[in-house]
Amino acid sequence: MGYASKAGRARISARKPEALGVCDRCSIWYNLVDLKWQYAWRGTSLVNIWIRVCGRCLDVPQEQLRAIQLPADPVPVFQPRVENFVAAETNYRITVPGSVDFVTNIPKPSDDFRVTMDCQNRVTQEIGAPRGLESAAVMPYNNAVQKQFGVPLSPLSLTSNGTDTVTATFSVAHGLCTNDQIAVDGLTNPLAAGFFSVTVLTPMAFTYQTYSNIPSAGLLTGTTRMITCLVGLPYGDEQIPQVGP
Repeated sequence: MGYASKAGRARISARKPEALGVCDRCSIWYNLVDLKWQYAWRGTSLVNIWIRVCGRCLDVPQEQLRAIQLPADPVPVFQPRVENFVAAETNYRITVPGSVDFVTNIPKPSDDFRVTMDCQNRVTQEIGAPRGLESAAVMPYNNAVQKQFGVPLSPLSLTSNGTDTVTATFSVAHGLCTNDQIAVDGLTNPLAAGFFSVTVLTPMAFTYQTYSNIPSAGLLTGTTRMITCLVGLPYGDEQIPQVGP
């Protein structure tokens, strides 16, 4: 004749007696050492909620009850100083009223252009061959401010006129505007290859200015490659610098 044990799942031993305990969830008897305290998230730490449960009733603390701990604010900058952009963007290439020559102490007429050591007017547009133009200097295309770059162009002719100007003509509209940029390679004269800003003449033609004078000739070859590009320029520049002093 069978009967239900009053000790539940506890181990009973006359030689080594152990205390019994009841699971606070399922109410089944176990040895007290087999029951575990139930923990739960309270704020950012685990807290004992003071109930003993068996292994079957023990819950994993719910992470959704865990409070988000925000990191500490960064240490503020010591003596922060805002850049004076008004002064930084002042055009010092032209003298202003009250300017004096720091050597002779003679007043300078206002609106006179300052000159370099070789008597060239200081200009806002950088001059000379562009420095360090490479693929890393090409800005990403965002379809808003920038136009799409990497678009191939197929010129019908590329000719130089004995100066630093190269004229490109097309059988279809090129779709460029003045100051748009191109990269050219594979010409009969390597001096006409590189990165350039264009000056649009007509929807079917434009010119670009090279770094030096090129003899009159046709520059187009079977391996000529011309694509649109967008090269990062110094602040305030609108064209890729080309012409030297």
